[in-house]
Amino acid sequence: MSEPQSDSVSVSQADLQAAVREGLITGQQSQQLWARWVAKVRVQTTVPASLPAGPRFSFTNVLYYFGGLVAIGAMTLFMTLGWQQFGDWGLLAIALGYLVACLLVADHLKGRGLGTPAGILATLAVCLVPLALWALQSGLGQWPPGGPSNYKAYHTQIDWRWLTLEFGTLAAAVVMLWRYRLPFMVMPVAVTVWYMYMDVASLLMQQAGFEYKFMRDMSLVFGIGLCLLALWVDVRSRLASGEWRQDFAFWLYIFGALMFWGGLSLQDSGSQLGKALYALINVGLVFGGAAIGRRVFTVLGAFGVAGYLAYLSHRVFRDSLMFPFALTLLGLAVVALGIWWQRHEKQIEARLSGWLPAGLRPR
Repeated sequence: MSEPQSDSVSVSQADLQAAVREGLITGQQSQQLWARWVAKVRVQTTVPASLPAGPRFSFTNVLYYFGGLVAIGAMTLFMTLGWQQFGDWGLLAIALGYLVACLLVADHLKGRGLGTPAGILATLAVCLVPLALWALQSGLGQWPPGGPSNYKAYHTQIDWRWLTLEFGTLAAAVVMLWRYRLPFMVMPVAVTVWYMYMDVASLLMQQAGFEYKFMRDMSLVFGIGLCLLALWVDVRSRLASGEWRQDFAFWLYIFGALMFWGGLSLQDSGSQLGKALYALINVGLVFGGAAIGRRVFTVLGAFGVAGYLAYLSHRVFRDSLMFPFALTLLGLAVVALGIWWQRHEKQIEARLSGWLPAGLRPR
């Protein structure tokens, strides 16, 4: 028996009508076939497929990211005060020189199909933007008085004066991201939003002074906002084509989830109802993360549930003889649930994702 042919052909309505005239199929069969093919094409074009897999965990990529992060750290976190001897204009020249060189190399690497190192070099260029902006403002005498007097403090001190650098960095990052379309470039955007929430809180607290609870609540609000932005980016990425169909939402999810969960976990609740609500929210994070295929929510939710159980053990049931046994049974039940989940993971994810918009369904 011969092997079936795998060649694809294009068929139009005129071809079906010709087959009807030749008596190969009936008119009704022609209409049914055409309706079936049209419906199939619509499904393929409207339901997004999964995003392309990111860089693999290979030795080459480890070298790429290790070297890239060392270079980024050298120009950000590990910049010493000795750089001040170059003066404001010297720092501006160095920052712009590094920035242009990074973008030229990123162009070259991307042209050769080396997306990972190109993304790292383009990310380093984004990280140099706040240094250039600080040097420019300081050199022109426009840096607001009373705040940090050197750029090294940008990564260690909370101050509203950094907001000009952060807004400028976000604007430059959007332009560079549009130009290069490399997902790792979103990382400094997420970090800048994290810095921004603290500096905005510092600006709003100028009259009242530092207040821990206000900072905590700002973390919660900014975390929710960043998670919503990540959802929007995720949907757009899944529905896009070409270079835009990559996972640009990864870093936004990471920092958004951390800011939201941190602000939520630091909330004060003197009532058992409030603590139980916290546990339920974390359970929702576990299942929500599974539904959209984002493990950061699942992991943080699991930590939250574990924290609530620890609270019950040490506070509510600390004198109970039966609580350790009940908790053991609960732990074993969770293990059994994990086994069951693993066996039915595809069906569960399909059921959970059925409640989501098409752009967020993992495939």
